[in-house]
Amino acid sequence: MTTTGFTDPRPVYTRATEQAAEIIKTVRPEHLDAPTPCTEFDVRSLLSHVVGGTRRIAVVGEGGDGLAVHPSADGVADDGWAAAYDEVRVRALKAWEGDERMTTAVRVPWGEVPGHAALSGYVMEIVTHTWDLCEAIGHPRELDPELAEFALANARRVLPDSRPRDAQTPFAERREASEGAGPYERLAAWLGRAPLGRS
Repeated sequence: MTTTGFTDPRPVYTRATEQAAEIIKTVRPEHLDAPTPCTEFDVRSLLSHVVGGTRRIAVVGEGGDGLAVHPSADGVADDGWAAAYDEVRVRALKAWEGDERMTTAVRVPWGEVPGHAALSGYVMEIVTHTWDLCEAIGHPRELDPELAEFALANARRVLPDSRPRDAQTPFAERREASEGAGPYERLAAWLGRAPLGRS
């Protein structure tokens, strides 16, 4: 839905969290120590980051200070990631139900932005990390290309073509996507990632 001057990211975020939840449910114990394209994370720490980051955007949607929320989750058992993510994603979806959240200024790690821009950023994050997870565990199912196209459009809007990797821009320099790459590989390349097994 397009509202005044922006596309409402909430329907896309809902679909993105549903997709992430489906992939997280396929993670098995033997996957947890596997590497991911997000090189600072193995599967277990990526799941922790996803749960913690979703808790952060839930707090932002509730009107709290997201920067006070650590973007990782402690104390989740190895067999508890699916339940932990389901709980926090439902909280996030509820927190962003009100239309006024779309235009309210909120604080996120990259600055103070309108709510719609913050939530669009978290679409980009969860879609990218879902791809990271799929790469790590062997692509248990096809991913929704429309979600990657939305995330890629946002990434191109907010991240410069060449940028340093720092706290404000936690992505590596853009890579060239392979010829004929699909939307997820193009998104990954824009964010400096490569499929596992490629350098």
